[in-house]
Amino acid sequence: MDIVRSLKLGLLSVGASPVMWLMLGLSIASVAVMLERVFFFRRHRADLPALVHALSERMRAHDLEGARKVLAQSKSAEAAVVSAGFAELLRGTTAVREAMAGASLLQRARLERGLGFLGTLASNTPFIGLFGTVIGIIMAFEHLSASAARGSASQAVMASIAEALVATAVGIGVAVPAVVAFNGFQGHIRRVMDQSAALGHVLLTYLEEPGRRRAPSLLHEATAALAHRTAYEDA
Repeated sequence: MDIVRSLKLGLLSVGASPVMWLMLGLSIASVAVMLERVFFFRRHRADLPALVHALSERMRAHDLEGARKVLAQSKSAEAAVVSAGFAELLRGTTAVREAMAGASLLQRARLERGLGFLGTLASNTPFIGLFGTVIGIIMAFEHLSASAARGSASQAVMASIAEALVATAVGIGVAVPAVVAFNGFQGHIRRVMDQSAALGHVLLTYLEEPGRRRAPSLLHEATAALAHRTAYEDA
């Protein structure tokens, strides 16, 4: 049997319904990812002006324990990045900067979880819908060929064409929200990373020039506070 005819018969026997069910499943999965990301971002969002003010006040007063508590009370990615640098305070500004850079990469990966699926969905669902459209057109021409002897298009031809157009519409309908959500989430992640860098500079301000004389004092106080806390825990 001719391979083209075999493929045509296989497509006609299956129809466009499996494609429609696949796109319906992908649509539900995309909505689930969108909702999960929205709730995640809301749960971990930061009041950056308040956080910057509180951290600056504690650092200006050399209250390192208070600064640590300010960061620990926030669930935001910005606070997590700066907390990683704060943990390396005793090792100097270079260690602080590197720790925050590493934490930024980890937080970005955490924030971008699920976005790869949305990007893939946005790029490929129109092609899946086009595949359903092609099947519908093949069915339409097959019915048209069968009804050619009567000199008029049958109802089955019209139904096949309608099914083809529905597949295209569904593919676009799944892709467009995924594109919008993907771009929106990426924009939010860029803002979070920028805010993390801004908050990190608040910490570095008190460790670097022109406050070079301030850094040894802070490190000395951090060492003393750590020793006091260790002695208290051992007791």
